[in-house]
Amino acid sequence: MTRRLGMLVIGQSPRTDVQAQMQVLVGADVAITLRGALDGMSRAEIAAIPPRDGMDTLFTKLPSGEGVTISKHVVEARAKTALSAMRGEGFTVTMLCCTGEFPALDGGGLVVLPSSVLSGVVDGLLPQGRLGLLLPLAEQTEQLAAKWQRPGRTVHPVALLPTAGPAEIDAAAHALAATSPDLVVMDCMSYTQPMKDRLRAICPAPALLSITAVARIIREMLD
Repeated sequence: MTRRLGMLVIGQSPRTDVQAQMQVLVGADVAITLRGALDGMSRAEIAAIPPRDGMDTLFTKLPSGEGVTISKHVVEARAKTALSAMRGEGFTVTMLCCTGEFPALDGGGLVVLPSSVLSGVVDGLLPQGRLGLLLPLAEQTEQLAAKWQRPGRTVHPVALLPTAGPAEIDAAAHALAATSPDLVVMDCMSYTQPMKDRLRAICPAPALLSITAVARIIREMLD
């Protein structure tokens, strides 16, 4: 049986960086098809859907490597349509490649939503304690800190763009280390293993890299 993984990024395809990283994680025997919620939109049309506020803010990289902020409300509506179309194409597993919460996408078939997967893992590992949170944009701090807050768990957010260079990664790692976290969650699918390695050299707490954590669950589903 051919194993087929359908991936939907919140920006546009191709995303060769994300697809290549996922291919390594799920195995060469898995055929990956990657599409984007904003496929078909011009750069000007993307610029015309800015976030309304911090609660509506998403960060993504375009195929050019440019980082942009976009409206979660718009992405959710387009992702719902795209995922609905993908369900009928015979993928073994379909996933949304974003750690944001998308209530309108729950239900209606087996679709892996990384936010739900990561929340379950973190709740199991750290029901109480100090959670270090790496997030892309400072304007997302209030929204994402609330997402991860639990009784008995304190959240210590630090903003770091997935496109950041070594000096910025080091600064974020020092800021996280200063909070003495029991666990760190890297809350964006565009963070990479080299970023995690650099982070842990300074902040040695166990860390969950979103793309690898979710990929290992998907591999289990594919076997």
